[in-house]
Amino acid sequence: MVRLYAVVAAGSFRRYATYRAATAAGVFTNTVFGFILAHTYTALWDERPGLGGYDLSQAVTYVWVCQALLMTCATMGGGFEDELVERIRTGDIAIDLHRPADPQLWWLARDLGRAAFHLLGRGAAPLLLGALAFDLALPASPLPWLAFAASVALGATVSFALRYLAALSAFWLMDGAGVLHFSWLAGMFFSGMLLPLTVFPGALGELARLLPWSSLLQIPVDVLLGKRTGWALVHAYAFQLGWAAVLLGAGRLLQSAATRRVVVQGG
Repeated sequence: MVRLYAVVAAGSFRRYATYRAATAAGVFTNTVFGFILAHTYTALWDERPGLGGYDLSQAVTYVWVCQALLMTCATMGGGFEDELVERIRTGDIAIDLHRPADPQLWWLARDLGRAAFHLLGRGAAPLLLGALAFDLALPASPLPWLAFAASVALGATVSFALRYLAALSAFWLMDGAGVLHFSWLAGMFFSGMLLPLTVFPGALGELARLLPWSSLLQIPVDVLLGKRTGWALVHAYAFQLGWAAVLLGAGRLLQSAATRRVVVQGG
């Protein structure tokens, strides 16, 4: 069964690799916004040195790593969720629920394949261009990169779990667009996409760092920047794993309730 999901993930990777024009457009967009945000951060950190616990080089690095991860962790959507909502709306989901493969694991494998492609195919180029144009605080040792890769994988899993829950709401709402848009807006604000969460003041900052969306961008970037080492790194992984387990478990419960609903309606 594990082999099946590995094949699904590999197929999803190849599928997204065929969209070359869209990938090139995405690289261009992320690069343009990277330059805009990098210069904005430069002006801000010139006025407020050390803001959020980052020096200027780390702040600009934060910008470019986030640009590399935006589509990887689907911070603003762009994954499987629209297709799943449409299958629920049309009733085609009944076929999926009666297949021998677990629906949640099937969609997870597909989304991780998509995330892997976007990290390599769309994320690496803007980060490289940013490194050529700015003095980025990127690690020279391979170990921080390995720790970063593990954190990105966990962040992508948390992202999937959030979007899977939002998409399943279409079983009861008949249209999950509203819930999905709310989830995307929360992701934009609480992931650290706009500003590092350490910049947020007081209770808002504490709350933002406790929410699952911080697993998408803030934690992986901090891991790469060396802000999370030793037991702090273990705590970061535990935080991401905890949210992944809770959200995937909630998705499984919701999936079971949706399956019973489909069976009752079909009967």
